[in-house]
Amino acid sequence: MTDTFTKDIVDGLTAKDKHLPSKYFYDDNGSRIFQEIMNMPEYYPTNAEFEILSMQSKQIIEALKFSRPFNIVELGAGDGFKTFKLLEYLVNNEVDFHYVPIDISQEAIDILTRRLKEKLPALKIDPKVGDYFEILKDNRQSDYPSLLLFLGGNIGNYLEHKAKELLALFHKNMKRGDKLLIGFDLKKNPIIIHNAYYDKHGITKRFNLNLLVRINRTLDADFKIDDFDFYCHYSPITGDVKSYIVSLRKQTVHLKAIDKYIHFDYDELIWTELSKKYALEEINDLAEHAKFKVEHNFLDCKHYFTDSLWQK
Repeated sequence: MTDTFTKDIVDGLTAKDKHLPSKYFYDDNGSRIFQEIMNMPEYYPTNAEFEILSMQSKQIIEALKFSRPFNIVELGAGDGFKTFKLLEYLVNNEVDFHYVPIDISQEAIDILTRRLKEKLPALKIDPKVGDYFEILKDNRQSDYPSLLLFLGGNIGNYLEHKAKELLALFHKNMKRGDKLLIGFDLKKNPIIIHNAYYDKHGITKRFNLNLLVRINRTLDADFKIDDFDFYCHYSPITGDVKSYIVSLRKQTVHLKAIDKYIHFDYDELIWTELSKKYALEEINDLAEHAKFKVEHNFLDCKHYFTDSLWQK
């Protein structure tokens, strides 16, 4: 991880237009800050998806049409807050399934496993920490069909060509008849989206600046956090929310672990995250491109979000 991390950080910070991969937000501290973001009243995606999975669990399971025991494999399980209602429905109705949560954070998986064992003692759970696709390779050997969960609108963090590559990888690592339930944040009133991502509490700012804290810790760097700020912009035409760290002065940062100096101009930007919002037609196009069939779009009551069920 450290070698890849180092390369990605150096490549991003020495590029003409500086950028940092958003996947590195989620160290243990970043995962904790993201829990705070999800608890903000303005951050609608969590509640919208929670409503779908709470109110439509029965319809989702019926739509699977699995006639025998199956696996639920969740990619990026986090704290499992949203998925809990789906799991609870299955356990209470004595459906025969295994839950396989996957996350890159050991702490997140430990907390999730402990909570689920307390709340759903009958749940058959097989937690995994690590890379999605290494673990999915093992899952392909299973005799049982699988429902893959890729929730939370995470697909929106990928540029279009990368999203297509990711979905192609999902397709490749699934068996015929497997299903994918994938969360998409939908285009809506731009003010609602702006308030969710450029929050007045400063939590999203802390989330972004924690990436600099992580670089300080991992690469013995000397980023002065107070010399950087956060900016976010939403384009309602493209559906792109773009987040940036802003250098507040001309400065040089030393990555001592690799003896590398990074120079910043006054007001220079570091692009940290894309969070794309989709129209339903775009979702259908993405599925078709990756050779999936869209079976149903489960929507919340405000039509802010959809969990889209696809079949290989």
